[in-house]
Amino acid sequence: MGVPEKLAARMSMAEQHEYLRARFSRRTVIRGGAVTLGAVAGGAFVPGATAQAAVPTQSTAPAVESVDGALVAPFGRHLAYGGDPRTEMTVSWQVPVAVKKPFIRIGAHPWDLSRKIEAEVRPLYTPAGVGASGDRTQYYLHARLTHLRPGRTYYYGVGHEGFDPAAPHLLGTLGTFTTAPRHAEPFTFTAFGDQGVSYHGLANDSLILAQNPAFHLHAGDIAYGDPAGQGKTSDTGFDSRVWDQFLYQTESVAKQVPWMVSYGNHDMEAWYSPNGYGGEEARWQLPGNGPDKKNLPGVYSFVHGNTAIISLDANDVSFEIPANLGISGGTQTKWLEAQLKKYRADDDIDFIVVFFHHCSYCTSTAHASEGGVRQEWVPLFEKYTVDLVINGHNHVYERTDVIKGNAVAKKLPIGGTAYPETDGVVYVTAGAAGRSLYAFSADQSYEGHEKDLESVNSYVCQKDGAKQNETVAWSRVRYLDYSFLRVDVTPAAKGRTATLKVRGIAETGAQVDHFTVARRAK
Repeated sequence: MGVPEKLAARMSMAEQHEYLRARFSRRTVIRGGAVTLGAVAGGAFVPGATAQAAVPTQSTAPAVESVDGALVAPFGRHLAYGGDPRTEMTVSWQVPVAVKKPFIRIGAHPWDLSRKIEAEVRPLYTPAGVGASGDRTQYYLHARLTHLRPGRTYYYGVGHEGFDPAAPHLLGTLGTFTTAPRHAEPFTFTAFGDQGVSYHGLANDSLILAQNPAFHLHAGDIAYGDPAGQGKTSDTGFDSRVWDQFLYQTESVAKQVPWMVSYGNHDMEAWYSPNGYGGEEARWQLPGNGPDKKNLPGVYSFVHGNTAIISLDANDVSFEIPANLGISGGTQTKWLEAQLKKYRADDDIDFIVVFFHHCSYCTSTAHASEGGVRQEWVPLFEKYTVDLVINGHNHVYERTDVIKGNAVAKKLPIGGTAYPETDGVVYVTAGAAGRSLYAFSADQSYEGHEKDLESVNSYVCQKDGAKQNETVAWSRVRYLDYSFLRVDVTPAAKGRTATLKVRGIAETGAQVDHFTVARRAK
């Protein structure tokens, strides 16, 4: 019971949202989309740190009385860095029903959780008639911790009135996290996109936890509550309960590894807010330091050691799926260039990694390459010699040679080394995290099963749904099974070579690709 299909095809995300607001009664539509509350700044271990209490937002969702808190256990814990990973962390979680006085306890030891900080509640109401789970409220909670010590491991527990994680019988519910170090040192991070809820998604989570990453990058299409992925409210298959399943599935790793997400086409949900991200703003607390927190909450950056990470929202530039095309009015691209320029001028930063959903370069038959990304961002990646670009969208693993000017600047065989300062940029599609797999137009070629092809036939998505055919020579590795990316970062003394050692790892644990990105340390 969303926007009629023919009408939705002519409407932007914001127009569809306004249509729904007019169609549904005031009793059932949440005012202004997602509930957004004042941030909770929780201090830990530094004098002067404070906690600001959350103030509930008004909502037209039906009033719900809270139950006995002793009967309700939190679930779906997930972490996210703040703007400074050395001193800021957000702990987020869910409860299945309304509870009273939610909080987090935090300390340096599991037996010392005396610091108690009030949590922020973001109830998310899905109006009646929306998809398969309408007239339902989900409860997301967030505690933003500031003034943390760099390179420290903290213990924490989340609770509410009637459920105190410091109680002896609940100590098993405690989690841990570690802040980024003050100075550069070796670390590992992982990445993938297009996960959803499945056995394969769960298996990849297990493998990622075993890598002991400092953080994880999720390149969009997170849970697939909206299975259509067109950013249209006419999708009757939407089910908000999928998010409950996803966060429960992910908790085993995300409760101790910051889960840094970008937003894909399946993450636009028009019934919550004009930009489609109202639901995401209820579920996630991201750094919020991008150019447009209102329209692009998934755009941000952070620095871990000698590596800068930039998350972009490719829905803003997507020709293929235009529901949010142009939503930033060009501010995202301007911000991206400013960030790249700033990081390249920083003597403490060696590497820049950019991740987002739609593919810069991919030959999968499902979506192939996104023309909007090539037009808006690829020239900037080359101008500022970005070291690694990670995408999802296509449910495959594919890795390019080194690219400059839309052509192969240098072949990069498995086990090879790229030098971005002189060579160009390497692009990896890591979209086989758990959702159903796509296909290639050419034979697979991966570690131990290499097939060197001179060219591969593919296409680029253009405006108005057009597909421009192309024959490419840059498709170096193609693997069609569930997998993820592991990146080992090794800093170096000034004048010596710092490295990113990148590996594609299959759900079986087998290595399907490896290469190195090298740069002289400043």
